[in-house]
Order: sequence, then C-alpha cells, then structure tokens
Amino acid sequence: MSRVKLQYVNEFVDRHGHARFYFRRGGKRVPLPGLPGSTEFMDAYEAALNRAAPVIIGAKRTTPGTVEEAVARYLGSAAFVALAPLTQAMRRRYLERLRTEHGDKRLRKLQREHVARLLGKLKPHIQRDYFKALRCLVAFALAEGLIDTDPTAGVKLTKLKDTGGFQTWPVAAIEQYRKHHALGTRPRLALELLYGSMAARCDVVTLGRQHIQGEILSFRRSKTTVAVDIPILPELQTAIDAMPKAEHLTFIVSEYGKPFSAAGFGRWFRDQCKLAGLSKLAAHGLRKAGATRLAEAGATDHQLMAWGGWKTLQEVQRYTRAANRKQLAIAGAHKLRARTEVATLSPRIGNPGEKA
Repeated sequence: MSRVKLQYVNEFVDRHGHARFYFRRGGKRVPLPGLPGSTEFMDAYEAALNRAAPVIIGAKRTTPGTVEEAVARYLGSAAFVALAPLTQAMRRRYLERLRTEHGDKRLRKLQREHVARLLGKLKPHIQRDYFKALRCLVAFALAEGLIDTDPTAGVKLTKLKDTGGFQTWPVAAIEQYRKHHALGTRPRLALELLYGSMAARCDVVTLGRQHIQGEILSFRRSKTTVAVDIPILPELQTAIDAMPKAEHLTFIVSEYGKPFSAAGFGRWFRDQCKLAGLSKLAAHGLRKAGATRLAEAGATDHQLMAWGGWKTLQEVQRYTRAANRKQLAIAGAHKLRARTEVATLSPRIGNPGEKA
C-alpha cells in the first residue's frame, strides 16, 4: 500500500496487524489517529509539529551577528515551524540562497539599497517570493533584537506584466479531454478531481478514499492549511466509481503504484493533455475553470472561498467579477434583442400624405 510521506512521521505494525503512526521530533513520540492524508490525521500532525521543540539548523557553527546566524535561528524558530510545509520549502529555498551568497556579512549593515540591488538581479516573479522570505526573516530579526530598523521598508519591486496566468480550460476543451480519456483511467480521474474539487495539484496528489465522508470530500490545503469540505459532484463520483479497487491511499498513483509529487503529477498531466490534443493547457487551468463555473452559476464570493480553500476575498473576486461582467453583457444583449424585435413588429409610420 502506498503511503503519503510526511516529515517526522514513523509507522509500525502492532501485534494485531494494524498500521500505527506516530510523530517524533527530538522529544517523546506522539500517536497520530487515522491514516496519513485524512483530516483527523493532518490536524493531529499539524498540532504536533507546532508543539515540537524547534531545531536551530547549524546555529552552533555560525558567527553571532551574521546573516548566516539569523537565517539559522529563523529556520529553527516556532514562527517558521508553524508555516505550512509548502511555504516552509519555498522560504527555505530562498533563505538558503541568501545564506550561501551573503552569510558571512553583518546583518546590522543590511540597508534598503542592498535589498533593492539584491532583488534587482532577479526576474519579477522570483522577486516577489524572495522578498516575502526576506521580509519574514527581517520581522523575526527585529523581534529578536538582531537588527534595529527594517531594511525592506520602502523597497519597490519590478511591476509584473499581466499575462493572466495559466489558461482557464474552456468547456469544449474539457469535453475533448473526456472523449480521449475514458472513464476508468487515471487520466480521466485526474481531470475530474482537478475540475470537481478545484484542488491544487499539490493537494490532488494526496487525495484518497479516506478523504470521503458520505457525500463530502474533506481535506486540508497544503499551502494555506485551510480546511475544505465540499460535496462530491456527480461527474467526480462516476469517475471514482469507475476506477478498479486498489489498496492505495491516493486516488492517483504513478505507473509504479507510488504517489506522485506535485511537480511529477504536473508533468504527467501535461503529457495526458498533449495526448488529447490540448498541449497549451495545464492542471492549474482546471482549478480556474472550476472557479469560473461556480461564479457563473451565481456562487457568492464566500461560497467560492469555501470551495477553493482561499483565505481572502481578493483571491476569488477576479472570478466573480468576470462572471458578473459576463452576466451583465448577456443581460444587455437580451435588452438589445428585445428592442430590435419591438421595432420590427411596430407598424411603419409614413410621411403625411404618403399612400399606405
């Protein structure tokens, strides 16, 4: 049986042959209920992770007052440990880069012009992620008294071009994909999961039958840790029922019977799109298509937030605004047609003296 791998989680089989899981990070082990990936398991795992004693990576080998020391202390802090695993991975990547390139420099000498010059060497979309990681490090350093002023204050980032992001799947493309990938296949189930649950690819790769409670699909988003509880739509239920029963904790597995990584799933799904003649579309476009479908059906901002696991209204309003514009345009077209029909049916008014 494939397992969802989580850091600091160990497994053993008890004398009754049942799989048991526990969390251990430097202290006593903490038993975890249910199966990895289930809501109760992930809640207990997150609580244990937050309570665990922080491990300050490499702090003993650092020089006090340096960028390297600040990064090491932040990566071992409770503030960092409390972040979602995906957020941790992203911030660690950029901070390790900062530590490698500038670790021996004094943190107190870091000024706004240094930050601006550092970010100016990066591409605009990378700038933003790097800057977020840097601001979190600076906030920690200020709280710990490692610096006195904020060197990130007032730094302006390069303006991003509005490219619209990943292309939203049109309904015709979804039907084209369905015709190529029949029910009972992994590619078809992948599409229905992405479209029906609106889960991001990092969450889709963890979803399994243990997330189904009656007619509700329940899981916690990896990126934001927001709990999502949504009804299973008929198309998704049909796709799940059509799959052969297999002892896997995840619905989608690789050809070797192992769970996908988020990146591996993304590459595999792009290949399935190409086979269906849809080479320009990707997994995230289905999340956007699902949100667009809900918005056009009249779902409110808060309903859309609950379904997609978003934290703020700003993240969902681009879908509802677009849907509202479309509905207004359709309503306007109906009024124009009605006026045209009235004008056509009205008796023609001629000039005085003109014969009928």
